[in-house]
Amino acid sequence: MTDWSEIVEEYGQIVWEIAYKMLGNQADANDCYQDAFLSAVRFARKENVNHWPAILKKLTTARALDILRARYRAWQRTEPLPEYPLADKQAREPGALAESKEIADRLRIALTQIEPRQAEVFCLVALHGLSYQQVTEQMALSINHVGVLLNRAKSSLQAKMRSHDISDPARNVRED
Repeated sequence: MTDWSEIVEEYGQIVWEIAYKMLGNQADANDCYQDAFLSAVRFARKENVNHWPAILKKLTTARALDILRARYRAWQRTEPLPEYPLADKQAREPGALAESKEIADRLRIALTQIEPRQAEVFCLVALHGLSYQQVTEQMALSINHVGVLLNRAKSSLQAKMRSHDISDPARNVRED
């Protein structure tokens, strides 16, 4: 029998950090956090989990990408109010904080515009630090396929990040 309170206690911070880093706001991160653990419960009923951090990172990343896609599709229908980050007392200067927020927002938008499996592999490897082997086990892919997806994701993201069109999410969200 799985002790969920122990799993949440031990890995909850990791799940929260991934959700918040990817989504950039507390409300969406809360939803993602809950959905990730619900997905983990469903997953554990079907399969034995050997490495909780890896499966939780994968589930959280997949859910966060779903939320990002939904968020940017909604931007096509309405203009959202801007979200302002809480002041970072560690930031060197306000300009640096604004620039890093803008880059993070552009990356979030770009992740919604590339192929979903590429986005998931990129997040698992580049943002969450999983090894190719861990991604292979979690996504049932070969190591070579993980490498190919990661390379394609990087190329696609570089092109999107260089594009001036990415600043308007309403014009650039790909319909699934």
